[in-house]
Amino acid sequence: MKKLYFLIPCIATLIFAGYYWNFNKGFEEREAAKAAAVEQAKQDALRKEAEDRKEAIEEALRLQEQRKQEKAEKEARETAKKEARTKALDEREAAYREQQRLEKQVERFETDIADVKSDISDIEKTKEVATGEIAFLNEYVKAAESNVQSLNSVLQRIQAADAAAAAAAASAAKKS
Repeated sequence: MKKLYFLIPCIATLIFAGYYWNFNKGFEEREAAKAAAVEQAKQDALRKEAEDRKEAIEEALRLQEQRKQEKAEKEARETAKKEARTKALDEREAAYREQQRLEKQVERFETDIADVKSDISDIEKTKEVATGEIAFLNEYVKAAESNVQSLNSVLQRIQAADAAAAAAAASAAKKS
C-alpha cells in the first residue's frame, strides 16, 4: 500500500507535466497571436475611426445640403401659403359682396311675396264675397221662381174666378 501512495502522486505529476508541457509549448505563440490581434484591432479601430470621420463629414455635408433644400422648400411653402391666404381673403370678400347682394335680393323678394300675399288675400276676400253673392242670387232666383209660380197660380185662379164670375153673370143675364 505504501507503493500506491508513492505511485499515484508520481502518475499525477507526470500527467500534470504532460499538460504543462503541452500548454507551455503553444503559450508564447498564443500570446504573440493575441498581441498581434490586439494590435490589428487597434489598427482596424483607427482605420474605422478614420472612415467614420470621413463618413461623418460626408453626412454633415449631405445634411447641410438637405437643410438648404428644406429651407428653400419651406420658403416656397410659406410663399404659397401667403398667396393662398391672399386668394382666400379675396374670395371671402367676393363671397361677402355676393352675400350682401343676395340678402338685398331676398329682402326684395320677401316684400314682393308680402305684396302678392296681400293681393291674394284681397282676391280671396273678393272671391268669398262673390261666392256669397252667387249663393244669395241662387237663393233669390229660386225664391223668385217660386214667387213667379205662385203668382202664376194666383193669376190662373183669378182668371178662373173672373171666368167663373163672367160665366155666372152671363148665366144670370140669360136667366133674367
